[in-house]
Amino acid sequence: MPNLVFRRATVALVLAAAAASPAFAQRVIRLVVPFGPGAVQDTVARTFNAELGQALGASVVVENRPGAGGTVGTAAVAKAPADGNTLVLAAASHTLAGHLYSKLAYDPVKDFVGVSYVGNSGYVIAAPGNLGVNTLADYVKLLKAKPGQMNYASAGNGSATHMGMAYFLAKAGLEMQHVPMKSTGDAVNEVLAGRVQGVTSSLIGVTGFKSDARLKILAYTGTQRSKFMPELPTVAEAGVPGYKFDSWIGVLAPAGTPKAEVDRLNAAINKVLQDPVVQERLTRLGVEGGTLSPDEFQKLLRADWDSAGAIVKASGARIE
Repeated sequence: MPNLVFRRATVALVLAAAAASPAFAQRVIRLVVPFGPGAVQDTVARTFNAELGQALGASVVVENRPGAGGTVGTAAVAKAPADGNTLVLAAASHTLAGHLYSKLAYDPVKDFVGVSYVGNSGYVIAAPGNLGVNTLADYVKLLKAKPGQMNYASAGNGSATHMGMAYFLAKAGLEMQHVPMKSTGDAVNEVLAGRVQGVTSSLIGVTGFKSDARLKILAYTGTQRSKFMPELPTVAEAGVPGYKFDSWIGVLAPAGTPKAEVDRLNAAINKVLQDPVVQERLTRLGVEGGTLSPDEFQKLLRADWDSAGAIVKASGARIE
């Protein structure tokens, strides 16, 4: 009997030790959002992180690491172990940063591998309702009459909302002062309060204010009208030919992440994105969801790198 008790105690200790070991613990995947709560990436990440965790048999935790136009959180992921446990939900600001910042702690293309495309998000140009403009043409006319006398807000230096407006101003031959904020929500609030006279915001940032008299949504930044706001003309239609600005959204991993792990993550994310519940959530955010293989997504990143360079060059923006 003593030997039996001893053996049972030994087995119990072994099982307890195994359960406490990393191999038996639930895997934790950090999905880093390089902007604050309420930003486009943050909201999108939270539309599918729980379902992704279930698909992977892991816990997918959304971690906000804002700062310097998204470069602080992105740099942290670039330096993380290439094991698939640290990812970043990136967007257009990812490639824009590589051309915008004179010194960057990472290479937006070489230091990352594309894991999975999530979708595309369009932007709009909006102004305060009390500014007295009803169309983009009215807005352009007003700004031309008061060069440099009006301000626009953004989600921070180097953010997509910064570059979207800077590019618009350059293409239209206009001049405004830039007021960087901490998030798109903060930037939109500045317009609602009438403290600034313009913003380029993602659709999600303004959807709740479509009927609010404090905000006048003037134009959509894509090449074609948005299916979410088909009544809204594109910037090109409204009088600024050649202007186009939108953003892919996708998951990236540190370069060197094993292909088998990238493929596994891609398959899980694509499966989750095909869930009707997740698709409905993305639609409510104004995101046109889609799926790509890792190779297809990597090609998109390389092409976007070239497009981002052209936008930054045309805008004349530079951050030292």
